[in-house]
Amino acid sequence: MKKGQSKEKNNLHVKKYDKVVVISGKAAKSENKIGVVKDVDAINNRVVVEGVNIVTKAVKPNPMAGIQGGLTKFEASIDSSNVMLYCPACEKPTRIKYEVKDGKKVRVCKKCGEQFEN
Repeated sequence: MKKGQSKEKNNLHVKKYDKVVVISGKAAKSENKIGVVKDVDAINNRVVVEGVNIVTKAVKPNPMAGIQGGLTKFEASIDSSNVMLYCPACEKPTRIKYEVKDGKKVRVCKKCGEQFEN
């Protein structure tokens, strides 16, 4: 945790299993990729997107724990500001707005008005 950062949970515009588009990133290969959110860290404003930000890590072997050494690849987290929700109706990345329908707060596409399932 960084200095001056609170431990409060933030409300993010994306949730787990949402389809998102990466709009910016470290590698140019990651840009405009469409993926599914695998994990959300609301405290640090970070998300793990399937197939994006693949990093390689060297792992030492540990025969007692049954771990074989070598290089492992896994998806690292990216900042939530670098992704936009993908609207299946518009087939484009979109911003969302919140509306109250039937006493429930729901997420709605700003371009076409399509409601996202929660």
